[in-house]
Amino acid sequence: MKLQRKNRVRALAVGALAVSGALALSACGSDDTTGAGGGGAAKPSNIKCDGKGKLLASGSSAQKNAMDVWVQNYSGACKDTEINYQPTGSGAGVTTFLQGQTAFAGSDSALKPDEVTKSKQVCRGGQAVDLPMVGGPIAVGYNVPGVDNLVLDAKTLSKIFNSEIKKWNDPAIKQLNPGAKLPDLKIQPFHRSDDSGTTDNFTKYLKAAGGWKHEPAKKWEGEGGQAASGSAGVSSQVKQTSGAISYFELSYATASKIPTAKLDTGAKEPVEATVDNASKAISEAKQVGKGDDLALDLNYTTKAEGAYPITLVTYEIACDKGNKAETLPATKSFLTYISSKDGQSALKELGYAPLPTEIADKVRATVAKIS
Repeated sequence: MKLQRKNRVRALAVGALAVSGALALSACGSDDTTGAGGGGAAKPSNIKCDGKGKLLASGSSAQKNAMDVWVQNYSGACKDTEINYQPTGSGAGVTTFLQGQTAFAGSDSALKPDEVTKSKQVCRGGQAVDLPMVGGPIAVGYNVPGVDNLVLDAKTLSKIFNSEIKKWNDPAIKQLNPGAKLPDLKIQPFHRSDDSGTTDNFTKYLKAAGGWKHEPAKKWEGEGGQAASGSAGVSSQVKQTSGAISYFELSYATASKIPTAKLDTGAKEPVEATVDNASKAISEAKQVGKGDDLALDLNYTTKAEGAYPITLVTYEIACDKGNKAETLPATKSFLTYISSKDGQSALKELGYAPLPTEIADKVRATVAKIS
């Protein structure tokens, strides 16, 4: 990232707005931009306020800080509506939604078929749909004294996170970093303790590109290592623990000044975890959901030059039909705002991985039909 962008992120981080990976749906839609990049208050006239009272939602911690910015802007315009988003993790968020306790959920993984079936009990006459809203790179952050330029690959990462490679001067790491002074230091891998879509996406990458011995899942299945809750928890552990390594959204690394590993993907040069590089990988995503369900299949094995393969897309999960009458107006109003050009532009200057224009247009069209 450019220095100005890094400084911008760090400034917001002071207020707990170290925004997690999200997307800038650039060049889409017909709304006028507010120019309020970086989380500034949006102009009330650009947000259509519907509904009153409290709107409850929960789920992905990857989008928690993006939600903070959106909620701040929306609440500034819509005084009669209180948006309460709890970053409980993707798994917990989906469970709570399927129990009918929240208006929508945030998840870094699309719904499974059985979850779609269960949603029909909550969405009377309809079902839950996946709406891509936030996307970006999952960085591999590390704390190795004297090493500020580290290259790793999927195979080596798989062994590190399965406790098969235990020292930073292991031959496999040395081979990828011939010029680095790697210390004889124990590797301290940290993983998420909560059911996490970030974990699901990270292990999908390890499985697809690195021969991970376990099945990808929201719940951590690797052997050994230590656990912490949420992206904030694991990034904090890396920051304060010598020899530590973990995975979390890029902006957590940027805000805490945590160095991130470049990935040897088979391209000519190792690929850095940046928003632009994640965008190149996400551009290869294919829609696999049917109809208004916009679930995407990400390409974790891309070898395209400059394409960073460990990415995630956070979905807002809502009923296409059968939303509760008391929360439908506010739900539709809020989702309309965050999917709009204004909503995305409010975060744009902080750096977000854009989704393909055709997907962005489908998100807005689906939100407009929610009933």
